[in-house]
Amino acid sequence: MNLHEYQARELLKAAGVPMFDGGVAATPAEAEAIAARLGGTVVVKAQVHAGGRGKAGGVKLAATPAEARDHASRILGMTIKGLIVQKVLVVPAAEIASESYVGLIMDRESQRPLFMVSPAGGIDIEEVAAKTPEKIHRLAVDPRYGLLGHQALGLALTLYKNFDQVKTAARIMEQLYRVFVANGASLAEINPLATTPDGKVIALDAKISIDDNELDRRADLAALRDETAEAPSEVEARRANLTFIKLEGNVGCVVNGAGLAMATMDLVKYYGGEPANFLDIGGSSNPEKVVNALKIITADPAVKVILFNIFGGITRTDDVANGIVTATRQFKVEVPIVIRLTGTNEQEAVKILQGVGMKALNDMDEAVKQAVALAKEAK
Repeated sequence: MNLHEYQARELLKAAGVPMFDGGVAATPAEAEAIAARLGGTVVVKAQVHAGGRGKAGGVKLAATPAEARDHASRILGMTIKGLIVQKVLVVPAAEIASESYVGLIMDRESQRPLFMVSPAGGIDIEEVAAKTPEKIHRLAVDPRYGLLGHQALGLALTLYKNFDQVKTAARIMEQLYRVFVANGASLAEINPLATTPDGKVIALDAKISIDDNELDRRADLAALRDETAEAPSEVEARRANLTFIKLEGNVGCVVNGAGLAMATMDLVKYYGGEPANFLDIGGSSNPEKVVNALKIITADPAVKVILFNIFGGITRTDDVANGIVTATRQFKVEVPIVIRLTGTNEQEAVKILQGVGMKALNDMDEAVKQAVALAKEAK
């Protein structure tokens, strides 16, 4: 679950991270009032779970409260990468001497929280990694001990030469680590961590993603979810207990099991196609899950073919077949469906599909090849 910047700021400020005061507004009048309270030049920033806010016109400087109101009136309601801006953050504008990056992720390779810091801040860390990877310094933290003082100082020394700034940055990293662990985060970053002309170190932006597994036991974190800022298809999938991520391709994938889903998407790309989604119906044998999965995928106009790749272990393939039949009777599916079924109750599943004129394959490669070919024909 992604937090808005203003929500991430609240968690970091509560932990002691130095940040400017600010406020979040849902109307132009609220933005004007916040700007008047803060005084001076402010930044009006769209609160939306999408990158590239500045390029899209979602970040504006305002010299007066009236100008903040005007900017807010234009930003509120605008669409950035398919998401409508419902709120804006208003914070004082900063005079910046330098910008650095400080971030934490859960690293699967080391199975530890991984710090990544770079003196090249203010831009996407992916861009830094691609163009100047030598500027990224990494440290895997042993969760038994947490971030030790000398480790934090070592990271901070890669960012600053002034030792007062080094000490401040080290303390901020320790605070960031505490927020990361205390809230079950999968990502927490400050970009930029800036210095001002008078030498102060201050966090100007914040991004935090919470592991969804944390939400069942943390009602306070679950309450921070803003479904209006998420893709409608992903909200619908979550409510239907499906794991779904929208991608940019045209081959819709319905698979059971995350590993098989990843393998299926890899194979789609291997044969020259592009997956339109990651959709895992899990190990349940509930046909209703298949119905919901098809509703979500067919709502995407980019999808030109639907590929079912089901390996029946706990999942009964005949239940999946019944779900496909039920869905196609409830609503018309305008794109071709390629089905690969193997495993538990496979013969029964094949008969069910044959009864409505559908064909089931048992070879994964053949099914993927057919799906990719059909998607290319539909272009």
